[in-house]
Amino acid sequence: MYGFHIVDKLQKMDEDIKRNQLKYHSKRVLVSKEFTFDAAHHLHCYEGKCKNLHGHTYKVIFGISGFVDERGLMMDFGDIKDIWKNEIEVYLDHRYLNETLPPMNTTAENMVVWIYEKMAEALKKEKRQEQYCGARVEFVRLFETPTSYAEARREWMEVE
Repeated sequence: MYGFHIVDKLQKMDEDIKRNQLKYHSKRVLVSKEFTFDAAHHLHCYEGKCKNLHGHTYKVIFGISGFVDERGLMMDFGDIKDIWKNEIEVYLDHRYLNETLPPMNTTAENMVVWIYEKMAEALKKEKRQEQYCGARVEFVRLFETPTSYAEARREWMEVE
């Protein structure tokens, strides 16, 4: 019954499925998208290799939650990519982070909070609030190496 088969008839809207069936639930869900970028930086007031100019291939993972719309979508993955590309990555990819970020030591711990704030700010824009059904950033994870990351979570950000 569930083996491989070729679809005989493509499901048609309003014939095989009704519009009111597209939304299966009204629960909050989380979608996640990850990106990479390459950048150079160095750390101040640090005794170790990282005091020298060096680079990383960083990985960023976003967890964004919200409620689905009448189609059963909370937020299109392409929209997350657009925000990343146009509002965050421009400050990070192939950049000298000590120059393009606000005055801070460019530690993973500082950078992940800045990235969190930029995504949260982007989602709060009026048009996006209407479009994305209460979307909010739940977490941002910033990998500096494949095995080392810093994380910012909504519950921590709201407490401080």
